[in-house]
Amino acid sequence: MITSSSNSQVKNIIQLNSKGKARREQDIFVVEGIRMFREAPRDRIVKAYVSEHFFQEEEHKRLLESCSYEVVEDRLFRTLSDTMTPQGILCLVKQYHYQMEELLRKEKPCIMVLENLQDPGNLGTIFRTAEGAGVSGILMNRGCVDIYNPKTIRSTMGAIYRMPFLYTDDLPRAVTGLKSREIPVFAAHLGGTLSYDETDYRNGCAFLIGNEGNGLTDETAVLADTYIRIPMEGQVESLNAGVAASLLMYEAYRQKRNS
Repeated sequence: MITSSSNSQVKNIIQLNSKGKARREQDIFVVEGIRMFREAPRDRIVKAYVSEHFFQEEEHKRLLESCSYEVVEDRLFRTLSDTMTPQGILCLVKQYHYQMEELLRKEKPCIMVLENLQDPGNLGTIFRTAEGAGVSGILMNRGCVDIYNPKTIRSTMGAIYRMPFLYTDDLPRAVTGLKSREIPVFAAHLGGTLSYDETDYRNGCAFLIGNEGNGLTDETAVLADTYIRIPMEGQVESLNAGVAASLLMYEAYRQKRNS
């Protein structure tokens, strides 16, 4: 049992939780909770860590049979957790590395293109909703929050294991690449004249979603074939980025289901 805060494994997990650089250098990320552990592909789990109390349950011991693990003193485990109420289990998982072709694997793909999103909850919500709506993949610029941020990981509710994604150093070039494949590009934009549900997405689509406060940069927005808007009543000007993205994804999904 690990009982000391000076243990090298303990120090490393704290680093991985708090620093993106450490996650990138080791090519792993931290996952917490029973559900997230159950859904993690076993060939990607590097090691699991469980609290002393968690390990006392026989059913939990059976859960750990397929992987390497360490037991951590209860008091110490709470310092490792990034949550207010730890469930007693976390694991280190190998990061994912996708290529553009994997985002475009489906015929008539639907791609979410995200620029400078900063809120971990928004990004995680988009991943979770994207899986539910049958989205093909998610393309992000380097200005977006780290997908491996612990708060983002929790918000994905397991979609991180199944939704292809790619960070790009040159978002305009990547969007131009989508256009060259004859994928129509739509920007959620205040200057849109068409309502999001008046447009045909059945032949494939890419949705551009911008920063929560500033929207899309002009450099990216100008690449859209069509500006679309989400109708608003009252004095609300725009929706949360995660909510707006969800509406667009499910409208595209609805059209495909009914075609």
